[in-house]
Amino acid sequence: MINLLRVYHQFEEKIKEEQLPESLSKAKLKEANLNQNQIISIFESQITIRHLDLESRRLKAKGLSFYTISSAGHEGNTVFGFSFPHTDMAFLHYRSGGFMLQRARQKPEVDMVKNILLSCVAAKNDPISSGRHKVFGSFELNVPPQTSTIASHLPKAFGAAISIRRAKELDLQTPLASNSIILCSFGDASFNHACSQTTFNAAQWLSYCQIPLPIIFICEDNGLGISVPTPPGWIENNMKNRFCLSYIKVDGLNIADLYLKSKEAEYLSRVKKRPVFLHMSCVRLLGHAGSDIESSYLSKDLINHNESNDPLLHTARQILEANLLSKEEIVNLYYKIEKKILSLSKEVIGHPHLESAAEIKATITSPKRKQNSHQKNHIEFERKRIFATDYHKLKQKRTLAQNINHALTDILIQYENTVILGEDVAHKGGVYNVTSNLYKKFGLRRVFNTILDETTILGTAIGMAHNGFIPIPEIQFLAYLHNAEDQIRGEASPLSFFSSGQFINPMIVRIPGLAYQKGFGGHFHNENSIAVLRDIPGIVIACPAIGSDAVRMLRTCLDLAQSQGIVCIFIEPIALYSTKDLYKKDDKLWLSSYPLDLDEKIRLSQIKAYGKGKQMAILTYANGLYLSRQAQDTLKRKYSYDITVIDIRWLKPIAVKAILNACSGIKKVLIVDECRQTGSLSEELVCMLLEKKEDIKTLKRITAEDCFIPIGEAHTYLLPTKEKIIESCLNIIRSNKSKKSIPTDSN
Repeated sequence: MINLLRVYHQFEEKIKEEQLPESLSKAKLKEANLNQNQIISIFESQITIRHLDLESRRLKAKGLSFYTISSAGHEGNTVFGFSFPHTDMAFLHYRSGGFMLQRARQKPEVDMVKNILLSCVAAKNDPISSGRHKVFGSFELNVPPQTSTIASHLPKAFGAAISIRRAKELDLQTPLASNSIILCSFGDASFNHACSQTTFNAAQWLSYCQIPLPIIFICEDNGLGISVPTPPGWIENNMKNRFCLSYIKVDGLNIADLYLKSKEAEYLSRVKKRPVFLHMSCVRLLGHAGSDIESSYLSKDLINHNESNDPLLHTARQILEANLLSKEEIVNLYYKIEKKILSLSKEVIGHPHLESAAEIKATITSPKRKQNSHQKNHIEFERKRIFATDYHKLKQKRTLAQNINHALTDILIQYENTVILGEDVAHKGGVYNVTSNLYKKFGLRRVFNTILDETTILGTAIGMAHNGFIPIPEIQFLAYLHNAEDQIRGEASPLSFFSSGQFINPMIVRIPGLAYQKGFGGHFHNENSIAVLRDIPGIVIACPAIGSDAVRMLRTCLDLAQSQGIVCIFIEPIALYSTKDLYKKDDKLWLSSYPLDLDEKIRLSQIKAYGKGKQMAILTYANGLYLSRQAQDTLKRKYSYDITVIDIRWLKPIAVKAILNACSGIKKVLIVDECRQTGSLSEELVCMLLEKKEDIKTLKRITAEDCFIPIGEAHTYLLPTKEKIIESCLNIIRSNKSKKSIPTDSN
């Protein structure tokens, strides 16, 4: 705590001795046209966040605070909290305490000083996260909580900026006003992250296409990424000549320069609707965090240099030069604010914490909300108009792909705040024509292509969802999700959790996936693992095999998204998109009629059992259902064995009670899982059955091999087949072994 005490004491010493740093830029307070009250207000917020940071370190030493990354050295961002109205949504860097305090002055009912302390001590009455994490966030101030340290919030800031103009074009009433801009701050180390670079690229691309994008990227450059130095001039030389992205350099130690440059950035963004890169130079004080010993990687001279350029000292110098306060008044203000912080600190220490798993988990999903104001009623006339000649053909049996297309059509009709986005979803209608003609029916404002980047696709969806949209992004293939999976894990899914259900980003992520594509495409087009999704709290994973099921499940996903803000993953088996026949050519038994009644849905608790045989049951989904139904038919015809095949439908959460009810009286179970053996759903199903079904005697599973899918006919050696399912069923039915061992066939 040596440098903490040094920084604390040097303020008074240097003020009294007039050992204040020289200005690093030319801007003067009189040029900024700020009055005395405004300047003192900014200074007070800067001092306040410094004392909050110092107190958090002291509390940490006593085991009472749980977060020590400070805003020290970054207090210049306080000016942004003054410059921009609270109606502008802000996705903030974790050193944005000054910003939060100053923005809260726009809403006097928000006690941000107390809120920050509550967050530091993990008090459950912390207004934003209820003690789940130390985050800067506020529903009243339009600041969604951020936990990212790797710039993964930039893509959604980009998406939020897109949504502003889109809402105006569609005449939608959304949380953000039509003249709003988006603020997004991050550190110089995060600048190098792939999420940052893809967002800058997307912003330039959009601006190049002359599409409005009112966003200000604020890079708070202190020259360090924990211990790794940012090369001098790296960010400036990288960004100042970027095409279609305005670059503004600002001295983060000079509140006059900060105000003037922020207003310049605001004009370019709010009026000209252009993306801006606002590069704020600053210093880092008190190390990276409380546990950081910066003397192990920084020279004493550099540490002293940074401390001598304390932003508080720079602001104090400007105030003294303008004769706004005396030295004594500045010092008294410093200790007056400290006294207030110490008093509040004693108060919040006694506040209760979260004390049960149930309490902690309560906001993984948001409580149910009022009916979506964007949902239309009495839409039959519009359905007839949009479907046109297809309307009277809807009762005809269709493929999985065709049914999904019709379901998306109805969703776009019924919910005016829904949009479809992704690679090739517009004119082309998707790689598999699932979104065919939707662009023609609804236009580019509702159905639009994106650049070929999954991070941008998901980030765009998340950002639009922050502004009242229900996006339906498409990730072109399941394997491509891995390029951007943190947008689901780190950004979309935890939003409700870290905001106590106040912020939501509802969406339905459509992903064509799984294998069995007759040797086409290899491992990229035949990805058969969903392990990366299965352990993410709060999301729902749907995987329909039949067209009519897909329609009903898609409607349920929309309900969950709009009523609870849930992130739904809708996995569509590519191999079944155009499948018509089940047992023999031209039997057309895999086709299904479109459910015309919009209230017809399949709930999370509903599975589907085919047959009533008690000799054994098969638990499966997607392509596994298709193969198991064929195996079921063969077992009945050739061997007179009567079995039950159960389509799980929902892969997360699995309908445990419904599965157990369907297996009642059945003591032999085979799980057919087309995903790889390791990390597949079969593992969860095996555990569930062993724990909850006491009368089970035989339990086996057939899975894919732990291997990538090759091209050509060789793929058949790795995946479950009808023949393997039949063989396993015969062995199970004829076996009298108990469940002591659980054998697995990999194919």
